[in-house]
Amino acid sequence: MSSLEKANSTSVYMILTVAIVVGMVGVFFRFLDEIFGHGFIFTSVSNIILVIGILISLKGVFAILKA
Repeated sequence: MSSLEKANSTSVYMILTVAIVVGMVGVFFRFLDEIFGHGFIFTSVSNIILVIGILISLKGVFAILKA
C-alpha cells in the first residue's frame, strides 16, 4: 500500500468525522447554560469535550501526515 493510499484510507476520514462530531457536541453543550443556567458547569464540561475532539482530530491529521 503506497503512502497516498494510506493517507486516503477510510479509517483516517472516519477518525476525522468522529472528531468533528465530538467537537460539535462540545459547542452545542456550551449553549445549554442559556437554557438551564449553571454556566460554569456547562462551560467546563464543554471545554473538556472540545479538548477531546481536538486530540482525536490531531490523531487523524498526524495519521495523514505520517503516511
